[in-house]
Amino acid sequence: MTLRLAITIPLLLASGLPALAACRQELALYADTSKTATLEFVPHDGEAVTVTNRFRLVAGEKVIEGFVQWSGAPAPRPYGMLTDQCPDGDVTGEELEACTVWQGAIYAVGSGGAVGLLPGQGEDAAQSLVLSDLARAMSQHRAYAETKLAEPPFDVFTLSGCQE
Repeated sequence: MTLRLAITIPLLLASGLPALAACRQELALYADTSKTATLEFVPHDGEAVTVTNRFRLVAGEKVIEGFVQWSGAPAPRPYGMLTDQCPDGDVTGEELEACTVWQGAIYAVGSGGAVGLLPGQGEDAAQSLVLSDLARAMSQHRAYAETKLAEPPFDVFTLSGCQE
């Protein structure tokens, strides 16, 4: 998997997307390397104070909702979570675990190849995103069968558009 990332990221960066440079993160659209899944960021309404970004993964016939919260010190990171059919209201740890499709750090890769952290709402969108371990986590969750995809989306997504 590491070799695949080492090969894929430079190829994605070489494609360049200057026309999308002005896109804000909350309006960004990303496609995975096989173009079978997309990440669609949406403006965060501010209702949940700890949530900094909202997005959804559209994989085949399935839409999975996601959000980002930042972890605390000593090493703050944008911590993403994709959930499917979670119960409303207060949930137990067991219920949350059952409906969590993926959780992990989200890394941004800039046009020059520098790896950083996911931009916040109002900031310029990253050229590429890495959702660490997405493919493995998704392949082990019941929601994956509902996507009707031959294989889960890869961990790397490239900026493909901007919503208006």
